[in-house]
Amino acid sequence: MALDGDKGTNHFRPIRRILTGGLVLVLLTMFLVWRIDSPRVERLRTDIVDATLPRLQWAMAPITALAKMAANFSTYSALYEQNQELRRELQQMRGWKEAALQLEQKNARLLDLNNVKLDARLTYITGTVLADSGSPFRRSVLLNVGAQDGIRDGWAAMDGIGLVGRISGVGRTTARVILLTDPASSIPVTIQPSGQKVLLSGDNSAQPRIDFLESAELVRPGDRVVSSGDGGVFPAGILIGSVTRAPDQRFRVLLAADYARLEFLRVLRYSGPEPISDTGGLVAPRAETLLTPPPATGPSND
Repeated sequence: MALDGDKGTNHFRPIRRILTGGLVLVLLTMFLVWRIDSPRVERLRTDIVDATLPRLQWAMAPITALAKMAANFSTYSALYEQNQELRRELQQMRGWKEAALQLEQKNARLLDLNNVKLDARLTYITGTVLADSGSPFRRSVLLNVGAQDGIRDGWAAMDGIGLVGRISGVGRTTARVILLTDPASSIPVTIQPSGQKVLLSGDNSAQPRIDFLESAELVRPGDRVVSSGDGGVFPAGILIGSVTRAPDQRFRVLLAADYARLEFLRVLRYSGPEPISDTGGLVAPRAETLLTPPPATGPSND
């Protein structure tokens, strides 16, 4: 039986050789035809392509689809890598931002403890937060400085970075600070760089609302919000926060002060602008001095 199998194999071996040789010859001929630079051969190549390519489109469709899928997958893979890289960079930037804020707050608190005078026109006293008397309807804190330290109602209180609130109630050794988030808090502020003056009103939320905004199209999220100094309650230019847009599309203020870690507060001593009683001297000399003629001078006798 083994001999019969070997004989069958020996019968087909010449046929395989002939087919292999013919295939090699055809491929070699096609290679030579495609390499010959002649107008006739070029027309022959064009005729062959025109005759065979339409009939092979059905066979090339899966290959074309696979090539497109491979290209799309490569593009999606590159986009995914870029997205992951951007996420990592964003996470690092958030960490750097948090570190910078903590360092800024720590520096401001150290300046408070050392009683460093940054503005020659303003003096301040630093107090420690004794208790947070916040409730569902009130937002305030208690400081360990009071009337014996010269504290007065209405003075501004800061945490070293931004405005926290104002003094509302003074005892002999303690004082209460009503926060900007309290519903009873309303202060005039300025939005920069547009220069619009609005009212910042607390509503028991972490982000006070902006009221009486005249030109909303001039305000953008991220704009700086500072005290305006109107009314003589607060000095102008104290940082409060930045503008943000709430889910209800209303403008609010993202406070710069860290309300979650209120340990030391700086109370600014501010008595308001100096009153002016005589305004005539600011415009021109008095009228009688202008109308009085100069004294006459006669000839001198030697």
